[in-house]
Amino acid sequence: MQSPARSEWHAQPAQASLVQLRSSRDGLSSSEAERRLQEHGPNRLPQRRRTHPVKRFLLQFHNVLIYVLLASCGVTLFLGEWIDSAVIFGVVLINAIAGFIQEGKAEQAMLAIQKMLTHESRVRRDDKVRVLPAEDLVPGDVVLLEAGDRVPADLRLLATRELRIEEAALTGESLPSDKQVEPVGAAAELGDRSSMAYSGTLVSAGSGVGLVVATADCTELGRISHMLGDVKRLQTPLLADISHFARQLTLIILVLALATFVFGVLLRGHSADDMLLAAVGLAVAAIPEGLPAVLTIILALGVQRMARHRAIIRHLPAVESLGAVTVICSDKTGTLTRNEMTVQRIYTAEHSYEVEGIGYAPDGKIRCDDDKLCKLEEADDLIELARAGLLANSATLRLLDDSWCITGDPTEAALLTLAGKLGLQRQQESRRLPRVDAIPFSAERRSLASLHHDHADHGLIYQFGAPERLLEVCNRQWCAGRDQALDPRYWRQRLEEGASQGLRMLGLAMRPLEKPQQVLNESDLNGDFIFLGLVGMIDPPREEAIRAIAECHSSGIAVKMITGDHAATASAIAQRLGLNGGRAITGAELDQLSDSELDARLAETSVFARTNPAHKLRLVQRLQACGARVAMTGDGVNDAPALKRADIGIAMGIKGTEVAKEAAQMVLADDNFATLVHAVAEGRTVYDNLKKSILFILPTNGGQALVLLAAIALGLALPVTPLQILWVNMITAVTLALTLAFEPAESSIMRLPPRSPQAPLLSAWMLWRVAFVSVLLTLASGGLFEYSQASGWTLEASRTLAVNVLVAGEIGYLFSCRRLSEPASFAIRRNPMLWGMVLLILLLQLAFTYWPPLQELFATTGLELEAWAWCLLAALGVCLMVELEKTLHRWRQVSPGAQQQA
Repeated sequence: MQSPARSEWHAQPAQASLVQLRSSRDGLSSSEAERRLQEHGPNRLPQRRRTHPVKRFLLQFHNVLIYVLLASCGVTLFLGEWIDSAVIFGVVLINAIAGFIQEGKAEQAMLAIQKMLTHESRVRRDDKVRVLPAEDLVPGDVVLLEAGDRVPADLRLLATRELRIEEAALTGESLPSDKQVEPVGAAAELGDRSSMAYSGTLVSAGSGVGLVVATADCTELGRISHMLGDVKRLQTPLLADISHFARQLTLIILVLALATFVFGVLLRGHSADDMLLAAVGLAVAAIPEGLPAVLTIILALGVQRMARHRAIIRHLPAVESLGAVTVICSDKTGTLTRNEMTVQRIYTAEHSYEVEGIGYAPDGKIRCDDDKLCKLEEADDLIELARAGLLANSATLRLLDDSWCITGDPTEAALLTLAGKLGLQRQQESRRLPRVDAIPFSAERRSLASLHHDHADHGLIYQFGAPERLLEVCNRQWCAGRDQALDPRYWRQRLEEGASQGLRMLGLAMRPLEKPQQVLNESDLNGDFIFLGLVGMIDPPREEAIRAIAECHSSGIAVKMITGDHAATASAIAQRLGLNGGRAITGAELDQLSDSELDARLAETSVFARTNPAHKLRLVQRLQACGARVAMTGDGVNDAPALKRADIGIAMGIKGTEVAKEAAQMVLADDNFATLVHAVAEGRTVYDNLKKSILFILPTNGGQALVLLAAIALGLALPVTPLQILWVNMITAVTLALTLAFEPAESSIMRLPPRSPQAPLLSAWMLWRVAFVSVLLTLASGGLFEYSQASGWTLEASRTLAVNVLVAGEIGYLFSCRRLSEPASFAIRRNPMLWGMVLLILLLQLAFTYWPPLQELFATTGLELEAWAWCLLAALGVCLMVELEKTLHRWRQVSPGAQQQA
């Protein structure tokens, strides 16, 4: 049996599809269906083997950050530092458990797609209607659809009756699609294939009969499943930076330790055993074992802060990825817009009205031609039009928990809101003009109608729908309270005017009857109507999204709208949002562009319309190929491949499918683009705090190592012992650095461009700062050690002084680290934990100096008041020198971009 290409079913007549699949409208015979089931296999997506829970738990440790943590844990364990080892391993274990639980809350993306397939379907077999499992369907089967059914396979429609299907999960179209039998053009995009019903979509109204043309992984849903499986998730920017940094740091420490050993044995004549211990001490001093723990904790705190802003992070390293994005690709409906159809313009034969207010709340003023407030008592044309939209309506609008909710079609609900703004009450109007009968919306007719009487032996028909259809059946128009001859040219101009603004246009008409009737027939809708006017509605952009996009632009982040909606609608919304990047490119045009041609147009294009999953994935890949770090938002199955491929995929929490959520690394709990921008600011803050922590930990470890290295190189007594260095590491490496994780965002965080994707974690300026502070701490600690020795202090007292000076210098430097380039901050309210931790460290140092058990363990002794004065001067001196270096650095800046690069 020869099957046509996937793209041809919608373009050929229904009868030709039956012939090609050797089927009939009565369906297949049971024997033929069984044969085809053997040939094509069950109608289910390939089963993905689920990861065993033990393996899934062990995979939580498969992370560069965790490897560094485990290595640090091993070093401290080898050196007998049980407390350090326990703390570091505790961080590793908690992170693994949290990740394991988080991943276990939902099925994997492939399993979520499989759940979209229905379990049972009504099928014609042997000229009878049977209820069969969906997995038994084969190409050639005839399936019956009704409202509420989920389409079980890809179907070529054979018959429809007012059939409407919700296809947002596949196409991104915000409203249900009207279906019909006639073929469409071969080049029609997925959302325009009105003669097809696709697997996994939901029948929202009407009924239909369809021929199965594709099952299992041959369906559009299966195609997305394949695409999702083939997409490789990129490593997050942070993990890439940390991996590179860890390799560099490990190499530097090993080289220094080896050089120290060789230097001491060959040039200073020390024994190999002594120098081996010295080299190990140097490595212990230089290894920032607290850094991985601090980085993990900073990320975890960032996750918590984002959750308070309704942004849920699913994978820990992704929290920082947001701060690195240079392009945000966003869906339109519900993310940038409210997903609430709203009437904004009304055209009658006499006037043009502007309707204020957004959403379904019946609040808002009406303005007339001259922009003055409309006097409703003088607006008979407006009231008559709104009454028609109210009485012919099947939707409902109700207030629930301070929020207006709808039941039924969003377009009809928008007309209810309009009537409410004009003060029309449904119950009152229905009593005056009771409904007798109605004909629901029909895709062929493209309108709906209702029949009424007025208690005075008169009948009345209201009809609204596609303007072109209404103008065909009207020969008059309503003007000044009476009817007059229809002016088609005038209405065509108004239609063009509304369409140019991206409005969804709706026509309304009425037909007075000489006497009432009890039944409304199709023939009653085909002539002698009075055209009441046009209503222009749109899903309005969120006000907060407009502000958020402006903030993105000021931050150097490009925003691109990628939607399944029509180009005209998408372009109009883009204009209102402030996305003015040239003409919209459609999916069909994307297919005609080579990669190089598309790359050339990416920078100047902000809107991509009528896109399918392959288009979205390609756009993300081409943006990445051009050097961008891409955040992608989405809610449907069609978004899943692009969400997985993006540097950070962001799914919608309210209207997002489980497939999208599983493919994404972050979920927006409120589906709001403004929440995403808040999360970007938080991601930048996390990265800033990471840099601050690194800039604190590395120089402090560098100072400790340099003190030992300088003493060995100069042949002097060690100012601090390896055991004392472990004490300093234990009480300052995590505690003081951790306080920087609680630093709030700096005021300029969203006024700077994103950091360059090519910028290393440690820039030249940061390396200079590390070296500069390391030398300052070495000079302070080593210099005062030598001064006290020259003054006749005991070795224990001099070493106790050196350790306290080292810690005091780190505390002074901590306040400078609160701002990367700006002056040091000593404010308590912005970060009270910092001052609390400093106080704790001071108490620990007093115990280290004066408590006998610690004196015996670390070979320390009590100090005089003079020694503490030296410690205070060391803290102030280090802080002042770093502030002077910052001032010189700011003077050297020639552009804001240079500072950001630093």
